[in-house]
Amino acid sequence: MSALPQTARRAGAILLLVLLMGALRNAQAQAIPYERPVQTAPQPDTIGGGYQTPAVQRPLPRDYALQVMDVVLLGAAMAVSVWIVLKRRNRKWLVALAIGSLAYFGFYREGCICPIGSLQNVVVAITDPKYSIPMVVTATFVLPLVVALFFGRAFCGGVCALGAIQELVVLKPVQVPARIDRALGLLKYVYLATVILFAVKPALGRPFLICRFDPFVGFFRRTGTPQMLLLGGAFLIVGMFVGRPYCRYLCPYGGLLAWCARLAARGVSITPDREFDCGLCAGACPHGAIEEMRAVGRNCLYCARCYAACPVDGELARAKAGLVQLSGVASS
Repeated sequence: MSALPQTARRAGAILLLVLLMGALRNAQAQAIPYERPVQTAPQPDTIGGGYQTPAVQRPLPRDYALQVMDVVLLGAAMAVSVWIVLKRRNRKWLVALAIGSLAYFGFYREGCICPIGSLQNVVVAITDPKYSIPMVVTATFVLPLVVALFFGRAFCGGVCALGAIQELVVLKPVQVPARIDRALGLLKYVYLATVILFAVKPALGRPFLICRFDPFVGFFRRTGTPQMLLLGGAFLIVGMFVGRPYCRYLCPYGGLLAWCARLAARGVSITPDREFDCGLCAGACPHGAIEEMRAVGRNCLYCARCYAACPVDGELARAKAGLVQLSGVASS
């Protein structure tokens, strides 16, 4: 009986996403070649009055076919993340995926393939008829949400460059007290509401907060204000001991993913065939995503650390099985 309401909720969520894409249909910009004749731009000495030439757009515009390829790679990376976590249950492979995603989506694409930042573009496109966005931006925004509806937060696991850079610096994570963790977790919803509020303002007073205050884009683009570079460095230092602080407490897109992940039919299950409540998984999870020895889908960031610590079904179990097999061979 309980499966029916969950199915209805999931169907409603999918319908909402379809309606959202329909609302954006009229807001799609045509893919046209973009050229900026910077070599002929007016120079400060010809304009006078203390004018300074604005910096060239960064990253530079990209051919539409390559933008489509980026979206395809985004979808493929999430499919691989789902396969590694739900099928192979292997953290080492997930770390390899995170390194690859950080290298491509982070440093090579300079943080530009970003569902998190596309959130503000989508909100403006819905509310401002004069504002249009390409289909690739809409797809970048929608794809991780659709995947989360069925499989949980696969995007957060080994695909998001912001999550990957934090995941790779975790050294000795501590468990944040549950009450403090829940209180800090509300900040991302406050940030989400603030982003939406500013996005619907008139164009002249419409700052894109997510991109402006992205703590890691300065590292990806090898540029940025000293203040933002210091902020990003502070997040990484804290992230050595508190698992993914930006993802858990500030990422506004993470709030949307959490809502979708509540409806997922499949997600991280620590011991799917038989439960063994030893508590090793809870101690291994640095994100507070395990309650009563069960993974909580809305909070699970697909890091697969619980698999590495599980003596029943995971890397630890396979390692023990390998040692037993080797000892048997040696004794024979």
